[in-house]
Amino acid sequence: MADPASVSTRPLDMSDLAEVFAIERRSFRAPWSPAMFQVELARDGVVALAAESGDRLAGYSILSRQADAWHLMNIATAPAFRRLGVASALITASLAELGPGTPVTLEVRASNEAAIALYRQFGFRKIGTRAAYYPDDGEDALLMWKGDPRDAGVPVEALGAV
Repeated sequence: MADPASVSTRPLDMSDLAEVFAIERRSFRAPWSPAMFQVELARDGVVALAAESGDRLAGYSILSRQADAWHLMNIATAPAFRRLGVASALITASLAELGPGTPVTLEVRASNEAAIALYRQFGFRKIGTRAAYYPDDGEDALLMWKGDPRDAGVPVEALGAV
């Protein structure tokens, strides 16, 4: 196990993809394909970070610029590094790179209480639900925002706010 103080972040790159995909497969019921990671990393307007502990990849995050807001597309922590602050380090570094007040959105499984609590600690709040969002089991996703979606030109009514 890693000491949380020993976790550092850096840009994620194509040479990390084998380790990223291994973490992805262990983290999600419906993992992204390697091609999905390649497409995201090749795009302009992406903040992709790796978290490292020593010489091991402990986690990763990918945020993509969409219209006037950023979207947290994917974040995962390797099983051996969970509950050690890796996801918090990735979110902190990502938000710092985006700058204060930048609107950020994400979807999270309605049943993922740990992730929802983490996102709330960073100021994300639920503004709606995407019914049957996850194709593997039809689970709903909570739509969460940090900042006001209206600041990004998104009318709250269009998001199914509750």
